[in-house]
Amino acid sequence: MRIREINVTPVAFRDPPLLNAAGVHEPWALRTVVEVVTDEGLTGLGETYGDLDHLVRVRAAAEALIGHDVYGHNAMYATVAGLVGADVVTDLHGLTGTSSRAKTVDRIFSPFEVACLDIRGKAVGRPVVDLLGGRVRDAVPYSAYLFYKWAGHPGAPEDGFGAALDPEGVVEQARLLIGRYGFRSIKLKGGVFPPEQEVEAIHALREAFPEHPLRLDPNAVWSVETSIRVGRELDGVLEYLEDPAEGIEAMARVAAEVPMPLATNMCVVTPEHLPEAVRRNAIGVLLTDHHYWGGLVRSAHIATLCETFGIELSMHSNSHLGISLAAMTHLAAATPSVTHACDTHTPWQDGQDVVVPSSGGEGALRFVDGAVPVPDGPGLGVELDRDALAIMNEQYEKCGVRSRDDTTYMRSVDPSFSARRPRW
Repeated sequence: MRIREINVTPVAFRDPPLLNAAGVHEPWALRTVVEVVTDEGLTGLGETYGDLDHLVRVRAAAEALIGHDVYGHNAMYATVAGLVGADVVTDLHGLTGTSSRAKTVDRIFSPFEVACLDIRGKAVGRPVVDLLGGRVRDAVPYSAYLFYKWAGHPGAPEDGFGAALDPEGVVEQARLLIGRYGFRSIKLKGGVFPPEQEVEAIHALREAFPEHPLRLDPNAVWSVETSIRVGRELDGVLEYLEDPAEGIEAMARVAAEVPMPLATNMCVVTPEHLPEAVRRNAIGVLLTDHHYWGGLVRSAHIATLCETFGIELSMHSNSHLGISLAAMTHLAAATPSVTHACDTHTPWQDGQDVVVPSSGGEGALRFVDGAVPVPDGPGLGVELDRDALAIMNEQYEKCGVRSRDDTTYMRSVDPSFSARRPRW
């Protein structure tokens, strides 16, 4: 079964003003939807970043992959790798960590791999989870992903989530998301205010939700000394501390001095980073992300490596739509070593999506007690909502945003803002 056609569609959807170490989310989030069509009429879906430089490379890869066998994983990967020059390093996106040529290749390849797995599942009438070894869980837990945020974008009306700029606002946001989705663990995106304020918010969350595991992610804007101090102060409070300092060397120094495991999606982002991280005991939890680890199969290989060296797993998230949520759910459902609830931005998309379930139920679009039931339809278990896709593509054409830039947007509001690291 060979690839006859690939449709690459950039989309934009509304995003709240979520604050982070790099600045603040712009009013429009960008994604790219990939639809692979075979000579037998089967179609598969993939989703990836929407930044213009990445979109250009995805389109070039789409042309190069025409005619490939949908089962030819290695051949397709080699074709994509051949398009990326030895000196190309353009894979930075938001707060996804260090860059490399290998990571660039992986992030270009990923949506095509997911789409081909979707096709393979449809061809045999089985869900993708079965192609990855079969399910070890029937539903995948996700965490309430909290952000400091403004009440609305500057000059726009307040959004439905409200402001969260102090511990009380953070707790109210948690109540909203947990009440709506049933999440049983909580993550706070930090790196926005001085550490003392964010520690106060964590303590407020612990008091309000005494049974929920808590995480804090300052996105590497703390010094080693600050990271150690905060880690010790939050002894017994945090499930894990995510990327407090920048780089494997700094993380190893912190890990040796704090009581909780350190997690990362920033200092270990390709296989070549694992040996040093293992040797230095820099991390206890890896937040995988199939969007830049090369797809579902390559992510499963990384999971096996991590299990060998006693590194636990969760999943990282950027602003995404339902194709990504479905893919994440299938992968986590087939990965025994995913022992922590995964991250997801789905609540912040507030119902905006380009897919509908294909299994006859709510599938990947439904949270039950904070977990997503594994879609039982063939492939990913979702289908394109072509009307929604057309609307989001039109929004892309009109919105004027072509690359995510949290820092520049923040400086348009606060010219004094600095994204330097370490900041505290």
